[in-house]
Amino acid sequence: MKRFIQLLALILVASGLQAQTLIYKVTGTVTDDSGQALPGVSVLVKGSTNGVISDVNGYYAINVNERDSILLFRFIGFEPQEIAIRKQKVINVVMRAELVEMEEVVVSDYGIPKRKLFKKAGVKGVPSMAYNAQLGYCPQRPDFNTEGYSTIQEIGYKEVMKQPLSTFSVDVDRASYANIRRFLNNGKMPPKDAVRIEEMINYFDYDYEAPTGDDPFTLSSEIAVCPWNEAHYLYKVGLKGKEIEKDHLPASNLVFLLDVSGSMNAPNKLPLLKSAFRLLVDELREEDYVSIVVYAGAAGRVLEPTSGKEMHKILTALDQLQAGGSTAGGAGLQLAYKTARENFIEGGNNRIILATDGDFNVGVSSNAAMERLVETERDNGVFVTVLGFGMGNYKDDKMEIIADKGNGNYAYIDNLQEARKTLVSEFGGTLFTIAKDVKLQIEFNPNKIMAYRLIGYENRMLNAEDFNDDKKDAGEVGAGHTVTALYELIPVGAEDASEWVKEIDPLKYQKNKKVDKSAYANEWLTLKLRYKEPDANTSQLISVPVKRKVQNFNAASDNFRFAASVAGYGMLLRDSEFKGDLTFKQVARMAENSRGKDEEGFKAEMIRLVKTAEVLNKDIVEEN
Repeated sequence: MKRFIQLLALILVASGLQAQTLIYKVTGTVTDDSGQALPGVSVLVKGSTNGVISDVNGYYAINVNERDSILLFRFIGFEPQEIAIRKQKVINVVMRAELVEMEEVVVSDYGIPKRKLFKKAGVKGVPSMAYNAQLGYCPQRPDFNTEGYSTIQEIGYKEVMKQPLSTFSVDVDRASYANIRRFLNNGKMPPKDAVRIEEMINYFDYDYEAPTGDDPFTLSSEIAVCPWNEAHYLYKVGLKGKEIEKDHLPASNLVFLLDVSGSMNAPNKLPLLKSAFRLLVDELREEDYVSIVVYAGAAGRVLEPTSGKEMHKILTALDQLQAGGSTAGGAGLQLAYKTARENFIEGGNNRIILATDGDFNVGVSSNAAMERLVETERDNGVFVTVLGFGMGNYKDDKMEIIADKGNGNYAYIDNLQEARKTLVSEFGGTLFTIAKDVKLQIEFNPNKIMAYRLIGYENRMLNAEDFNDDKKDAGEVGAGHTVTALYELIPVGAEDASEWVKEIDPLKYQKNKKVDKSAYANEWLTLKLRYKEPDANTSQLISVPVKRKVQNFNAASDNFRFAASVAGYGMLLRDSEFKGDLTFKQVARMAENSRGKDEEGFKAEMIRLVKTAEVLNKDIVEEN
């Protein structure tokens, strides 16, 4: 009987402990005071590390226990809130814009007066600089700016009779969009050279038909009236890469190349980097192996190849990293390549994942030297993913070179939400290449089109003869990725043709060929694509004539109209000479009407950012 009583007592005690730690879920939505959903809000149990972020629809779900008493809500540019849980299972929160004190800021990094801009931005709900310890949002207000961007000169119109071929390297880098978002969320318009329109367009996935045959791609085309110039047409080409289920992906030999120099000593750099890589490690399988190379004043290997099943060992190595010293980025890359070669997996995914702010200052560090370094290594079967972090001294130009010249892709991580998108939701596309040296070439029919201009891709243009040259490097496409490109076309007989197509002196030694109007009369253009398998040296060709009917813009697909809205958004941010009378309001309306399926809510976020840019741009105009 005594033993029975003791056993019963133990059961009661255990039950009491279980009751004390009863876990249940709290859900809700976070909005601003106008009712607009707020994505990326940090929701944290006070006094703990238990936290989540709201999705792009403002929704969150967090597990709490009965001993937890307060939830903390924090977001850039809004007043933090503490909400008592009190056993509630649904807690909806309205956040109010935070006004910034006038004396906190004087002049922006790009010459934009912040004093007036930040005051108005706070009132309108446009974020000001703030720091979130959990997510690494916007850590510091630098007193100076040394960010580096490659100069972009917009591509003008090319006359079809003189230049019938347009050739460019396909690329799915998406860093520019996230970086622009960082500027806007900090209450500043981005510098023009930070705006790469093709990366903005390709930040979003489009609903293209998946490939079913032997080719790793499908190609689609669409032509409609141009929304910012009704005398012109807009042509969209879409490419969809084949999907690969995670369980069927090849084994990975990954080298994490991590910048731990002093320039990374900021909450939205190394701490955010660690949090991002924890998400990636959680995706690894037993057959995947990780090595970790770090660099500061010198480079070193802190983790030998370790199986994904030893997750704790990998995470421990990450957690022990600290920032300090100068930045020997070149030495780090050389050691990372050496490590990748030593552990090369035949038929596998051999890849370096470089995470840095790009501020290299020791050894091989110039843009030209970095380009030569990665070019010598890119033919060894090791691909590169570049992840950018931070602000103030961010070197976008250097990281773009490493990704483009080193058979890789490039993303900018401004918060954990973006880290999850890049390293979890788009795991296959980010880390697994299905084709390399992918090139597009379009031949336009002069019977239909007088002139054309490619929107974006300024840093990815190729010579016509490069298309058939298998020694010419081009872009890479990952599993499941979509690629979209837009051309603005001036049709034959357009009333404003003389405004855009400039005359040149008549040629002395050759004459323009006469156009055979009977042949191919119904074709607008011929679309050609070349690609190589990831381990091949010889390219394959896909060629498709395009005979599509020109649609009214509002009758075009959601894919077409949303891509056009993003292009228009980019032209406004760049203050493009080709933007016509387009306004931010029109862009927001175009995007809203073409959102279609937006399960992740990223298109809704873009609409919010368009409205943010409208407010900031208005303030700049008033200041000037």
